[in-house]
Amino acid sequence: MTARGHGGQPEAPIRQVERDGLPSWLEPVRDAAERVLPEQLSRFLPPAEGGRAAAVLMLFGEGAAGPDLLLIERARSLRSHAGQPSFPGGALDPEDGDPGGPGPVAAALREAWEETGLDPAGVQVFATLPALYIPVSRFVVTPVLGWWREESPVRPVDAGETGAVFRVPIAELTDPANRARLRHPSGHLGPAFEVGGRLVWGFTAGVIDRVLHHSGLELPWDVSRTLDLSEEAIELAQGGDRGRAGSLSGGDAGSP
Repeated sequence: MTARGHGGQPEAPIRQVERDGLPSWLEPVRDAAERVLPEQLSRFLPPAEGGRAAAVLMLFGEGAAGPDLLLIERARSLRSHAGQPSFPGGALDPEDGDPGGPGPVAAALREAWEETGLDPAGVQVFATLPALYIPVSRFVVTPVLGWWREESPVRPVDAGETGAVFRVPIAELTDPANRARLRHPSGHLGPAFEVGGRLVWGFTAGVIDRVLHHSGLELPWDVSRTLDLSEEAIELAQGGDRGRAGSLSGGDAGSP
């Protein structure tokens, strides 16, 4: 049983990155994360000064359909990025620690617990990606990569924040039939994935796209296939920044 801290939250000892002990299929992801450069992930890089530190958890597991990735869908009642699939995550709190040290890992695990009920004790953090920037919200986001070594039940903890928690098989993300470029009304083209009846786009899709590419898991796909962002998605995505993880979906601004 995991020890609980203030408000029932699991206690958060300083977590170290453990690179060994992963399943063989996940080792290329770890190796790519260790060598990738920020500019190979996104054209939006953190400014020399300013920006709000944040982190997301890119959690890999093995479900009934094989290797998969845990995602959430933002509640449709949110003022910002409502209904968008995204990684669990959000802004660093003071108790998370130094943004240049253990802070991003602590924040990613804490936010995942707050949003999905995930037990952080079952997660092996095996790498972090270089910090990326979401200009529209000024978040400096560190993607934290984890292996779901000991699974725990997950669900939307607060229906006002999280509409759904779901797992997407890696095979669906790499299936060429599920991949496309999404055209935003601004004219920007970014990666998109049509999986499980949902459209994954924005910052989340951009990170997934680059991780698949640099780890060698990507399969050849038709990069000329283009989708237009629906009016419903545009209306849901518009709104003020709540300062929570929902704003980390990033719209088109976080895509490579």
